[in-house]
Amino acid sequence: MNGSEPVQREYPPSPVVSAHALIFREGRVLLVKRAHPPSQGRWSVPGGAIEVGETIHDATRREVREECGIEVKVDTVIHVVDNIVPDGSGRIRFHYVVIYSLARHLSGEVHPQSDALEVRWATLDDLDMLDMHPLARETVRRAFEVANVGAPE
Repeated sequence: MNGSEPVQREYPPSPVVSAHALIFREGRVLLVKRAHPPSQGRWSVPGGAIEVGETIHDATRREVREECGIEVKVDTVIHVVDNIVPDGSGRIRFHYVVIYSLARHLSGEVHPQSDALEVRWATLDDLDMLDMHPLARETVRRAFEVANVGAPE
């Protein structure tokens, strides 16, 4: 975005701030299967590191476009969590401050892009059957409540 050095995600000198979108459509939330650590191969919501000079909303829109190929309108922040992952020796391998926002699909068809192995629309009932980080699963559950979305009729 601005030509600065890439964010040091593994063993960072300070926490990495990331922006993620909870996008609902017809009673389902958009999930991506992560292509890279942390949480590689696990289901989560689209998102990633905020770049220097980028707003939370701009980063959320960019990450959704890069991972899923769609355009969204970011509404409101609904949750912020720490995701701290130590290595076997206790050193901090990853430390993310994760900002989750509700967003609405504006245009485009969902297809996995750069950092996503797969994409899918999932119901609340699907969550227990998917391999997800516990923080991501709990945040998605919370988002279903906040967005007042239940199981499809």
